[in-house]
Amino acid sequence: MRVLTAFQNVFKIPELKSRVLFTLALLTVYRIGAHIPTPGINGEELSKFLAEKGGALMGFFDMFSGGALSRVTIFALGIMPYISASIIFQLLTVVIPAIGKLAKEGEAGRKKIVKYTRYATVVISAIQSFGIAVGLESMSQGAFIQNPGWSFRLLTMITLTSGTAFIMWLGEQITERGIGNGISLIIFAGIVARFPNAVVSTFRLVQAGELSLFFVIFLVAMMVGVVAAIVFIERGQRKIPVQYAKRVVGRKVYGGQSTHLPLKINTSGVIPPIFASSIIMFPATVAGFIAIPWVQGVAQQLSPGTMVYTLLYVGLIFFFSYFYTAIVFNPVDIADNLKKYGGYIPGIRPGQKTSEYIYKVLSRLTFIGAIYLAIVCVIPEVLIKKFNVPFYFGGTSLLIVIGVALDTVSQIESHLLTRSYEGFLKKGRIKGRR
Repeated sequence: MRVLTAFQNVFKIPELKSRVLFTLALLTVYRIGAHIPTPGINGEELSKFLAEKGGALMGFFDMFSGGALSRVTIFALGIMPYISASIIFQLLTVVIPAIGKLAKEGEAGRKKIVKYTRYATVVISAIQSFGIAVGLESMSQGAFIQNPGWSFRLLTMITLTSGTAFIMWLGEQITERGIGNGISLIIFAGIVARFPNAVVSTFRLVQAGELSLFFVIFLVAMMVGVVAAIVFIERGQRKIPVQYAKRVVGRKVYGGQSTHLPLKINTSGVIPPIFASSIIMFPATVAGFIAIPWVQGVAQQLSPGTMVYTLLYVGLIFFFSYFYTAIVFNPVDIADNLKKYGGYIPGIRPGQKTSEYIYKVLSRLTFIGAIYLAIVCVIPEVLIKKFNVPFYFGGTSLLIVIGVALDTVSQIESHLLTRSYEGFLKKGRIKGRR
């Protein structure tokens, strides 16, 4: 009842109501566009072919597009080119000093990086869409391409690139005029759109007697437990106490208060599973199209569910957890800022000793976060391989869905609480990812 009352309060605030309805309207536009076919392609025949030959990588990227990639609709590339461009510029802030300096210039620098990210998104989309067009022509043999040639390639490139640019615009509009992060909500909508099909297929398997009702109940209970554990860890923080010394400026005394430095358990977010999956699945998918026995053997060993795949997957998750955390969080800068403003960690000398202490704590948290990511991402492989579960539960998709849901609910609660309305929880506010 409390949650129902909170949702009723959402529509009592005109601004919040308009933001929520605007967000839902644009997400509806995105889902409609995900079913508009690309000109010159037989979507049904192509979908069957990719289901047989596409392999794990096709399923992985198709998950982010909500099934648009397997049908090659106008939104086939989805928002992945924008995510790739964003990650590239995050890495370049460390590698190229000029971009790193730009990132530290505040709002003006952020706007310039966003502009460059848009340009990079268009370039990446054009390259990927042209590659898709050429690849479809080589695999087609007249089965699902009506008029192959340069006209088809250019039309496909323009269509898919325009689709990605339009999705990027939708995401920015949701962020500015809606509620939540637009890009994240678009990914969220694409993943959640496949949930009803999973429910229907499970129900049919129970009716056919291939799955027992007891097993389905056990599966639902386990899903609830996994979701609760992910929410708990995503909200988990290690709070390092920070004390600020008192400063006398004129007749006023500044500082002297106690605060804390929050360090998330999973600082790297969903980046490690995405990178790890892409690196492993790419050679496996390419090998699936090559009719050579030993190449096919390599593809089978690198397919989900095998021991080689699982070990490589877990190892890469650990590597990228530490790698990405080192990029987005710099203990030396934190220690310098604390020292600059008169802050210190009790019992730790300011400066180098403080940065070493933060690095030590962060390394331990990253290790715990990597174990957590590995467990969550291996769960679906075990369920599908050992228990023949008919849908994909866990991994990157579940982390994204829960993270985006926490962020969106957190923003809605902020609007409610600033206008003296109660939020969704009895004790305190729900906190999204930082």
